[in-house]
Amino acid sequence: MNKLEIKKIELLSELDELKKDYFESSTSALDGMWHFGFVPMSEHYGFYEESILKGFCCVNSDSYMLQFHLCANTQIDSRDLFTLISQGNSRVIGNLKGAFVSTAEMAYLSLCLDNSHSFKVNALMYQQTEVAGLKTDDELKSGLTLTLADETQLSDFVSFAASNIGAPEDWLTGYYTNLIKREELWGYWVDNQLLASGECRFFDDYQTQYADLGMIVAVSERGKGIASRVLKSLNNKAKKLGLRAICSTESGNIAAQKAIARAGFVSSNRIVQFEFESS
Repeated sequence: MNKLEIKKIELLSELDELKKDYFESSTSALDGMWHFGFVPMSEHYGFYEESILKGFCCVNSDSYMLQFHLCANTQIDSRDLFTLISQGNSRVIGNLKGAFVSTAEMAYLSLCLDNSHSFKVNALMYQQTEVAGLKTDDELKSGLTLTLADETQLSDFVSFAASNIGAPEDWLTGYYTNLIKREELWGYWVDNQLLASGECRFFDDYQTQYADLGMIVAVSERGKGIASRVLKSLNNKAKKLGLRAICSTESGNIAAQKAIARAGFVSSNRIVQFEFESS
């Protein structure tokens, strides 16, 4: 390998140009929660050729790789480097269990296929197409009236999510505080009771032409078509801003997949979990 050095990245701003290149190389929008929620909390490592930064990867606390990228103008062999890392032969990175990668990240996906002994689909990624988008008055009426969340409702949203999807309250408090400040959190209320929450998240630096949607419906209200109507309302908000909506859901969540499809979204990409040979 051509004079390669792997070093831990302390300031993520060092990777701004490489991250931009990474997102531009994808064949479709990447999942917002994975790349802007989980990735910033992960450890980043830079690949240096002749002391010049030429690529990076990031690894979460469970020892799974989440991103891998090399710029085009490098002599570093991507297959050799990835094999070195996946087999646990980097003293800087250490042993890895596997990787998460979307089918829209073709180079990274191919390397995972070369170096894994098993894989499974973790999640389905969706986009709202122009054909399926909300266009008529009847379609717009099929949505729900959502109210923008304010800081006085923070505890309501935290309790709602904790009781309906089991997420930890400490994490939810920070997560929802940020969404409220950014005006990205919405609620569906009936008689002062929160029955569903919706998120319309915007991207600051990359894939800014998209809005990433999310929603939670109260367990007691599921099966009534609320999820699809929340998504339609959120999609309408995105369209008014000139943005294309994306979303995702776990591969085993059949009910959510049906609701997303009813809202006019289509899925052509997946997030795949790979297990490496050394795991």
